[in-house]
Amino acid sequence: MIDAQEVMGLRRTAALMRRHIVAMMGADKAHHFGGSLSAADIMTALYFHAMRYDAYDPSWSGRDRFVMSKGHCVPAQYVALAMLGVFSVDELKTLKQLGTRLQGHPAAHLLPGIEACTGSLGQGLSFANGLALAARIKGESYHVYCLMGDGETHEGQVWEAARSAVQQRLGNLTAIIDRNRLKAMDRSYQADDLAALPDKWQAFGWRVVQVDGHDMSALVHALDWARTQSRGPALIIAETIKGKGVSFMEDQPAYHNAALTATQFEAALQELDRALAGLEDQA
Repeated sequence: MIDAQEVMGLRRTAALMRRHIVAMMGADKAHHFGGSLSAADIMTALYFHAMRYDAYDPSWSGRDRFVMSKGHCVPAQYVALAMLGVFSVDELKTLKQLGTRLQGHPAAHLLPGIEACTGSLGQGLSFANGLALAARIKGESYHVYCLMGDGETHEGQVWEAARSAVQQRLGNLTAIIDRNRLKAMDRSYQADDLAALPDKWQAFGWRVVQVDGHDMSALVHALDWARTQSRGPALIIAETIKGKGVSFMEDQPAYHNAALTATQFEAALQELDRALAGLEDQA
């Protein structure tokens, strides 16, 4: 069981992650701010609590695998890997520069710690299924995690993979939906019933839990629960806010992929610094 002090430490880590995400993106260049910020608490709970991972040996065969299906939000994963020490935090500032290892979407052939080249939405869960099946075939004990966007669940391949995971009884697979309710330009669901999302996954045979995706205690307990579901795959639906942590970005589709002015960039950093300082004062 995780205690209150550990939860507070994870909250500070998530706040620092958000600061790094915005800082690495900078001003006057379009980046995927919204979904990267909404996923920061999830990424913190995964990499700094749930996953078995050796930052000094990212290719360790016993490591848990993570697939960032919504590949445009890989900046959050880059920051997690840098904070763990897989590569230098200083390298974050090279994001999307010519020749960098930190591409705008995950490039597994370039950067240690990236398991899959993703970004064509809807494909990540299928890839995660393959990793989970490979563990069974090889007699490995690693767990596989896959993070998707809620808008991504429009893709038919997601539901094919969802059914396949149940048919194969992939108890070493946990999917997480970053349910920030926004796509690139609008709400994730207009004609469909977003509230029915848990029922749909349960109807496919998944074990499902819904949590506040910015409540660190709830996230880590959900991840601990998911790991015990050995008879089949588990899904965590994390209710989040797109652009979380920067007030003018929150719940605004315009910041799905946007360029900040120098003034906006400085305002965002100042707000994130205040939030981080507030958590440090609580320590």
